[in-house]
Amino acid sequence: MSALPEAADLEALRAFDTPTICNALEVVAPARRATGFNRRPLLAPFPAMKPVVGFARTATVRSREPHPRGMREAGKLSLAYYEHVAAAPMPSIAVIQDLDGPDIGLGAFFGEVNSAIHKGLGCAGVITDGSVRDLDVWAEGFFVLAGSIMPSHANVHVVDVGIIVNVAGMVVAPNDVIHADRHGAVVIPADAVKAIPQAAALLARREQLIVEAARQPGFSIEALRQAFAGAAEIH
Repeated sequence: MSALPEAADLEALRAFDTPTICNALEVVAPARRATGFNRRPLLAPFPAMKPVVGFARTATVRSREPHPRGMREAGKLSLAYYEHVAAAPMPSIAVIQDLDGPDIGLGAFFGEVNSAIHKGLGCAGVITDGSVRDLDVWAEGFFVLAGSIMPSHANVHVVDVGIIVNVAGMVVAPNDVIHADRHGAVVIPADAVKAIPQAAALLARREQLIVEAARQPGFSIEALRQAFAGAAEIH
């Protein structure tokens, strides 16, 4: 099992957007080229928020019916979930799968209260295929990607904690390293974290050569061919 990345290594990844992280992963972990990221769109209610990086804390929720064992059991499970969110390593990112099938997102698990609780516990944000609400009073700086925005929490309750989840096609296990921004989210293998910045810088130099050529007056297929050849020589 790979050692957990250090805080400084995670912080270094925040300098990049998530598409750049995905590009870099194609270099350092090519077998994951078509896996590890959300396959369906997620909403970014606060698109100006900077990227977040952290360790996944996973759970599943439902909202169509009340908890089958009543309020007391629902409360115990909720507390176990918050303990999971607050446990080391930090920072955490909540990754929540909604199990309600065709009614997915019926009730919002995250709003004013849960965004405040999670931020207070050291959580950097939430990624969910369910719904969120209370955007006008959302905890400041608390990142969110969601499947929808809805007005009610209905009967929302935690079903399971600390398990493998599938959120919009992204399969996530507890303590997976997650990078997310307004474009979406991706799981970064722990042993690839240190190599990402160097790979991202390499790709940026290659892309910049092509982009600069494309922006020149009189850009042509021949100029493009030369730019591709020049980019291939950058190592």
